[in-house]
Amino acid sequence: MSSIITYATAERADVAGLLGATDRLTEDQQRALARAREKARTQQSDIDPEGLNPGLSVPDALEHLIAGHADSDAAHAACAYYRALQCLIDVNACDPEELGVYSRPAAFFSALDDELRRLGVSADLLPHARLFSGPPAEIPFHIPYPVDGPHIGMWPLDRAKPAADTYRAVLDRINPEFTYDLLLLIERLDVEHDAWKSSTQECDWYSQDTIFFSITG
Repeated sequence: MSSIITYATAERADVAGLLGATDRLTEDQQRALARAREKARTQQSDIDPEGLNPGLSVPDALEHLIAGHADSDAAHAACAYYRALQCLIDVNACDPEELGVYSRPAAFFSALDDELRRLGVSADLLPHARLFSGPPAEIPFHIPYPVDGPHIGMWPLDRAKPAADTYRAVLDRINPEFTYDLLLLIERLDVEHDAWKSSTQECDWYSQDTIFFSITG
């Protein structure tokens, strides 16, 4: 089954600030949480249209995260927690864009890392670790990792241009099987960097600092 990779920009502190903050939510956070709860209900409906719930539901997983824990031992709890976390990201982010559809995204970007590494690209600019980084480290408790997805990735906006420029410099030497996808990634990173740079210069209140990736099957 293929996986879709989408992305959107947000402030990672806004996302992390909603987890474990039940009694300290501001009015803006309460409004964001209300939207996330509605989104979680829609997510659960999409996953299980017949209303069956053999494990932890996405709405219940969201309530766990807001309460400050992710300790369910349900069989598919990790998946539910990541879907719930994605709901929190979505309500704090701009409209998502699609990066692409991949049959085996982890394997593809791992192979791309190997090729870029061969060409001298430094480890901190390799894409696989960004796309599969997991949630913000600022979250004050452990969220289990769903081996089979969905996956969450983060790319700091201030590292978008260095990565794009480095990839562009090796395009003429890279294995042709990676050229199209690397060009696409360069284009997306350029666009997001330019938008971030423009917004931070024009708006003193602008605080989005991260490209969040969602990889779902």
